[in-house]
Amino acid sequence: MAISLKNFNVGDVGKIVGFEQSGKAYRKRLLAMGLTPGTEFSVTRYAPMGDPVEIKLRGFSLTLRKDEAAILLIEKL
Repeated sequence: MAISLKNFNVGDVGKIVGFEQSGKAYRKRLLAMGLTPGTEFSVTRYAPMGDPVEIKLRGFSLTLRKDEAAILLIEKL
């Protein structure tokens, strides 16, 4: 079952399973950053106000805004 990144806590691990249909504008950008289906990641930290969120995947850290992260379909591992 796909959930949103906002349901994750620091230290949680997840896997990207796809993208929301409404997020076509960000899809190519996220794919170029390495956020491809099947990629596992961990949440490393949230900013004090909750935006942005930093995730670690493929050996590097990536910071995403809420609107970018909202189109990711992910599952908790």
